[in-house]
Order: sequence, then C-alpha cells, then structure tokens
Amino acid sequence: MALPKLPPLSCSPKVNQVLECPLVDAVTTNLLAPVKTERQIWENSMLEDDPNANCEVVPEPREGGPRWGPQHKGAQELANLYSQGKRIQECICVGICLTLMAVNFVFILFHIQIERLSAILMAAFFGILTADFCSGLVHWAADTWGSVELPIIGKNFLRPFREHHIDPTSITRHDFIETNGDNFMVTIPFLGKMLWDFWVLSEDDVQKKFTWNCYVFLLAIFVAMTNQIHKWSHTYFGLPGWVVFLQEHHIILPRRHHRIHHVAPHETYFCITTGWLNWPMEKLHFWSAFECLIEAVTGCKPRADDLKWAEKRK
Repeated sequence: MALPKLPPLSCSPKVNQVLECPLVDAVTTNLLAPVKTERQIWENSMLEDDPNANCEVVPEPREGGPRWGPQHKGAQELANLYSQGKRIQECICVGICLTLMAVNFVFILFHIQIERLSAILMAAFFGILTADFCSGLVHWAADTWGSVELPIIGKNFLRPFREHHIDPTSITRHDFIETNGDNFMVTIPFLGKMLWDFWVLSEDDVQKKFTWNCYVFLLAIFVAMTNQIHKWSHTYFGLPGWVVFLQEHHIILPRRHHRIHHVAPHETYFCITTGWLNWPMEKLHFWSAFECLIEAVTGCKPRADDLKWAEKRK
C-alpha cells in the first residue's frame, strides 16, 4: 500500500525571518566550517601516509633545509638530548604502573557488584572523557609555553613536544618505554592510593568508594595509554586490525583527525586520547582565549620556543 504524501514543510513568517537572519547564518556557517581545510593540511603539515610524497601539493623547499622530518637539524638536536638517566626513570615508572594496574584490576573484579553496573559504566565513561581533557590540557601547556632550556622539565618533559612538531614520525621510532614512560609515571600516585584503599578499608567503605575508584581506574588507564594512542595516530602502516577499528569508529584518536593538530603553527586539536573534545573546545575558542589572557598578563608569546626550534633547519 502506498504511503500518503505529506505536505511540504513550511515555517511561520517569524521563524523564516529568524532562519534568514545574517547573525544566525554566520553562527551556522562558523559551526559547520572545518577547523582546517584539506589544502591547509596538505600544505602546512608533514605528509606521513605518503612516504614517496606523490600527493604533495607544494614541493618540499630545498633551500634552507627541510621543514620537517628526521633530517631537520632542530629535530636531530632534540633527539640527542634523550639521556640514559631519563631512560632509567621511564623503565622504573612503567614497571611500577603496570604492577599497580594489574593488582587494582584484581581487586575491582573481586569487589564488583553487578547491580551497580550502570553506575560503574557511567563512571568509566567520564573517566575516559576526563583523560581526553587532561591530555589536551597537558599537550596545550607543553606545546605552547616554556622552553627546552628550563631546568629539569625542559630536557626531560618539554623536549619531546618540540621534537614531535618538527619530526612527527619520530614517535613511531620510539619503543614502548620511551613512548609511554612519562604518562605511566603520572598515574602512579592515583593507582597507589586506590590500592591502599582496597587493602586497608572495610568492605562497606570499599563499596562506598567503588564507583569513584572505577572512575579513577579508567582515567588512569587512558592517561597511561594516551601517548601510545598518539603514536598509533601517526602510524600509517602495519597497525593491528583492532587498533584501526577503534580509530575508524573514533573510540581512540583517529589518524585523519589528529592531522589537524599538525598543521603549522600547531594551535588547535590538542586532545590526543580520544579526540572527542577537540571540536567543541575549538568552536568555543577554549585554548586561544587562555593564550590571549596569559599573553596579556605575562607578555609571553605562545609557541615562541616551538617556533625557535622549527627554524633550526640547517
């Protein structure tokens, strides 16, 4: 049986007037406009999925040295600052963190109550969302402010961020320890406190804090794995099928999505765990508003140190 034909949709004159308002049109255009166009991505970022540069829009300039890649002088200098002491610290942190994760997971399985599953899943979701925000906050701060010359944090923590912008594929040449050591270190106090609670609290007190601990546990796992997820977003060849599946369904940071951050001068899309918060935060001008405020108060220019290293081409 044929379905009845519906009359065409119409709006009242007042509604039509609102929809045709220039302000509404401007807001709609801004919301729907891409953060970076395809041409901006191709012209202002290093090609990673086409190693032979067959699709390059603008040829790599020869004069003055390469703009990106392992042959860039600044990238080579930064890579050489990775020290043996830093390596030892990363190995210790990875070992402690993995041990705490395993033991806490056993305690969670032992104390879980199926009737509270919906609350636990909600806590887990917000743990992942918080991890995405934290990845953006740390990434933005380390990309935008500070200098490699700063004591302690410069060579140990800011150096990888500077290297990554002028040689994005360097992260794919780092092993598991170098890739994840710092992120695993950050989670140790939280996982340690969780283990202490499971160990010393009564069953009633454990159940009172159980939903919170599930939130912290998922937050810790995704914070710890953020740089591994980030590494996968730069790996265009040989990824396991399950990783590609998670990327394609935007459960973790997709490769194409993260390319937007690597358009010079690297001022947007800082969240690198799932990337779920990147679009809304960009449309709210979240990071740029903070940059304007900090520059007005301190006089410091955002990404000044990043630009300095990028200019060391020969």
